[in-house]
Amino acid sequence: MDYKSIQELIKTMSDSNLTLLEVESEGVKIKLEKKCEQVLIEKLPQLVSAQAVEAPAPVQKQEVKASKEQFINEEAALETNNEKVEGILITSPIVGTFYLSPSPEAEQYVKVGSKVKKGDTLCIIEAMKLMNEIEAEVDGEVVEILVNNEQMVEYGQPLFRIR
Repeated sequence: MDYKSIQELIKTMSDSNLTLLEVESEGVKIKLEKKCEQVLIEKLPQLVSAQAVEAPAPVQKQEVKASKEQFINEEAALETNNEKVEGILITSPIVGTFYLSPSPEAEQYVKVGSKVKKGDTLCIIEAMKLMNEIEAEVDGEVVEILVNNEQMVEYGQPLFRIR
């Protein structure tokens, strides 16, 4: 198996929904594995605490129960929506302030629909007065910007979806 064939396997794997691929050819065994990111949804605790403050004790149990059912329905809807949305999530490598452009009067690095290549600057995250350029990890099209300009971001928080 030559280098070009291996590169084609890697590209095919990254462009598909496959998470595991094992190939054995000409005495060479290759195993490719792709890890999926998980997004934590913290809606239920917020609903429960807000309901607990607003409602009397007997009614509270019924309202919380309804909220749990609503949450389960919303979560199922989100899962079906997430299956339709394809692409690679670009996450924040640090905690800081998110900027879409190098200065307030400058044009944004990218917008939804922008074509990017691996290594292109997507945004800047300011941390402790240092400006850190965040670069595209893959070639593709920006299909979603998940953070507002000048918003605080956490480590691992999704910033962009690239397809």
